Amino acid sequence: MRLDVVDSTNRWAADAARKGAPAGLVVVAEQQTAGRGRLGRGWVAPRGAALLCSIVLRPRLAAGDLHLVSTAVALAAADAAEGASGASISLKWPNDLVVGDDKLGGVLAEVVAGADGADPAVLVVGVGLNLEASGVRALVATEPAGGPVAVTGLAEIAGRAVARDEVLTALLGSLARRFGPDGTPGASTMDEYRGRCSTIGRRVRVDTARDSLTGSVVAIDDAGRLILEAGPSRLVLEAGDVVHLRSDPPGGEEGDRGPWG
Repeated sequence: MRLDVVDSTNRWAADAARKGAPAGLVVVAEQQTAGRGRLGRGWVAPRGAALLCSIVLRPRLAAGDLHLVSTAVALAAADAAEGASGASISLKWPNDLVVGDDKLGGVLAEVVAGADGADPAVLVVGVGLNLEASGVRALVATEPAGGPVAVTGLAEIAGRAVARDEVLTALLGSLARRFGPDGTPGASTMDEYRGRCSTIGRRVRVDTARDSLTGSVVAIDDAGRLILEAGPSRLVLEAGDVVHLRSDPPGGEEGDRGPWG
């Protein structure tokens, strides 16, 4: 489904899913007026500057394994971005796409129905990938939240214009290969994620709903949780906002804020 302007592709796809839309429905928009990122942040991009899409998926997975779906989508998006740009694309926990520490895009999954053990889950997974970053930088810089802006786009990386449909076709092809005949992500999903995750081994600050923690990331477990060594403690975190920290000078933060939080 192709839309010109929509408030949110995730909202549109979620409404369609509740009305019975099949797995595999893809909603693509030229522009979003009220897109959402993680932690309730806006998901912003000027008209035509990004691939903005949402996918309806109906995986037959237990609630504790649903993270594999968004992880598979993030890996597929990284494959597509890598193919279009020729650059090495990494994933920042949980599902941001980065080149170095510049943000290229992000993935946001929402459970629409099910996942309670009685019915199969219905998920909508939104993807945003910058095709060109100059307009995104200008738009994010005007937001009241402030903070450093470090974003990039496929055109800047590749040195050429990158078409939306080129990236979308590659993303959907990679995603189809990642799902088995039973409609669930392959068993190697988390191992591949760990291989692409630039957060592992980094010193980070993690802002949670209750506090802010600083330490070193030692692993991502099979449940998608971040394992943080903070002083003498080893903490297991299911959610949080991660900032990669510079090791030198102490306490310095790398520019990390972007349209996907």
